[in-house]
Amino acid sequence: MKRAAAVLGILAIAVTACSGGGGAPGVPGSGGKDAAGGPVTIRWSAWGSADDMKLYEPLVKKFESEHPNIKLKLEPVAKYEDYHPKLLTQLTSKTAPDVFFVGDDNIGKFVSAGVLTSLNDKLSGPDSKSKPEDFFEGVYGGAKKDGQIYGVPNDTNPEVLWFDKQALKDAGITENPADLYTAGQWTMAKYLEMGAKLVKAGKSGSLFWNWYGSTYSMIHGFGGKAWEGGKFTATTDPKAREALQTLAKGYQDKTFVSIDLLPASNGGDTQFLKHKAGFYAGGRWVIDIVKKGGDLADYDIVPFPSPDGKPMSGAVAASYMAMNKDTQHPKEAFQFLTEFVSKEGQMVRLKGGGAVPSVKGAESVVLDGYPEHAQTLLDVRDNGFANYPEEVAVPGLTASINEYLLKVWQGKVPVDQGMTELQKLVEGKLG
Repeated sequence: MKRAAAVLGILAIAVTACSGGGGAPGVPGSGGKDAAGGPVTIRWSAWGSADDMKLYEPLVKKFESEHPNIKLKLEPVAKYEDYHPKLLTQLTSKTAPDVFFVGDDNIGKFVSAGVLTSLNDKLSGPDSKSKPEDFFEGVYGGAKKDGQIYGVPNDTNPEVLWFDKQALKDAGITENPADLYTAGQWTMAKYLEMGAKLVKAGKSGSLFWNWYGSTYSMIHGFGGKAWEGGKFTATTDPKAREALQTLAKGYQDKTFVSIDLLPASNGGDTQFLKHKAGFYAGGRWVIDIVKKGGDLADYDIVPFPSPDGKPMSGAVAASYMAMNKDTQHPKEAFQFLTEFVSKEGQMVRLKGGGAVPSVKGAESVVLDGYPEHAQTLLDVRDNGFANYPEEVAVPGLTASINEYLLKVWQGKVPVDQGMTELQKLVEGKLG
């Protein structure tokens, strides 16, 4: 949960009465036109701090200057963990904003609740600045159901492996992971071999947040499948089970370290900057960590390894821009949504930020010279996957899986027993 809140917070950065956008017509600032026939007010919400919200100001100013008939009213929520419960309550009571962010671990709940506008026709229509095909299919995740789009990825963070060249050198590792990947030799066997050398040298192999991104990327790296045909297969698919068993063993011997369990005074960021670990699983947001306390030249990125060294599908954290089904101003609300997620909108919002555009054509935002292999972020995005629709459709399921696996990683539950109990837990929630 800590990692999800942190990363989706970065995605958000990079990122009343009758109904949503509510208020009675004729009341200034309520969502309807004022008595003098003034502009429509579109309420929108996102999570993040006051400083985070300031990053939206250039885009808001630009939008309002180009659309004098629309005023935007941002309603922020500081903490990610408070955001979705509040939004769901607002939607239930018909007081929700017109447009709002939804995290990838919550989007399925909102789709199932029937509170979001289907956007297919609007995205394909003449007023759209962001067509459905402008976005990568795998990143839609739980925002698409039965062919209908209920949320548009506003930006992403592909999960990659940041590596510390100095830590690898200290452990006697002379091969560069990015060079191995380019040569088609970045295999799971090679990655685990490096992990063992790092541990032998008194370091940690890899620092992982306990979330689906790293866990499922490892499963894919073994050639396994976490979900298939609508069923949870992470504990039954032989390769997936092997990945989980390897993780469980690795968490016991420091091949893998759960950042969630580290003390704040010596967390994952600190250990990585002090060359105490070879790899740190994260997205583009890690750039900010390195810039604040490290030597940029010491760090680079590589995708998660695969069984044979060929590129594979990796996890992509995403958040979505959705539209209230009950908005009183669907035309104006969509105008804001489509421009916010458009190529131009993302380039304004994400330049110099910690996220990766979700839309095609804005790649220059990422390819600004750092890290050396920044193209890797785009490669993972292009072929990656947001959390599985089947999983995010069940409220709390992702959190329950993560929490249970953490017990297995800590050795509180034997691996085989853990696999059996995890399967029962998931099937029980699926009903």
